[in-house]
Amino acid sequence: MSMPDEITRVIRVAIVEDRADVRFGLASLVGGSAGFACVGAYESAERAIEVLQGMAADVVLMDIELPGISGIDAAREIKRQWPAVQVMMLTVYEDDDRIFRSLQAGATGYVLKKTPPAELVRSIESLHAGGSPMSSGIARRVVETFHGGSDRAPSQGEPLTARENEILGLLAQGYRYREIAERLSISLDTVRTHIRHIYEKLQVRSRTEAAVRYLKGTA
Repeated sequence: MSMPDEITRVIRVAIVEDRADVRFGLASLVGGSAGFACVGAYESAERAIEVLQGMAADVVLMDIELPGISGIDAAREIKRQWPAVQVMMLTVYEDDDRIFRSLQAGATGYVLKKTPPAELVRSIESLHAGGSPMSSGIARRVVETFHGGSDRAPSQGEPLTARENEILGLLAQGYRYREIAERLSISLDTVRTHIRHIYEKLQVRSRTEAAVRYLKGTA
């Protein structure tokens, strides 16, 4: 009798990092962690995009500053060609512009390179499970921006309700649907219904688009 897919299947990770020492270190960390496989480590976005078709990666760890195509532009291209692939930016930069440009490009995680190895592995696992992991300082920036604009109504469609605002704030912090349900003491189906209404009102198709549009006041 075969084991269920969720138990036997490993998380396939590709790495895009121009510094050889960092690239090899990440590949060793991922490849040496139970339940993970490093399926490729590349020094440029161009090379990674070239081979992604046959790589079957679940998650791409992406540096921002790369020779040639930037990590942000690469994330946008990867999401265009392979929407199911999750991109997590792994960078030294904490400025708001890079954070939100990365999210707008389709990245669903933003983690600093100084993140401890065990925490980085957990972040990859969280991303693959549907979360949006961010280093604590980055998450604070996103949440502060959200709180600073939480009284604004979207410019398209109906304004969000208080509950929808609350759920969108939790989405922006990286909470998964089930975690939101538990935190708010509501059913998972109710969370899904609220999120569907949020997407309809903001005219978006993903949690990242919803959070970014609302945070930046472009909805």
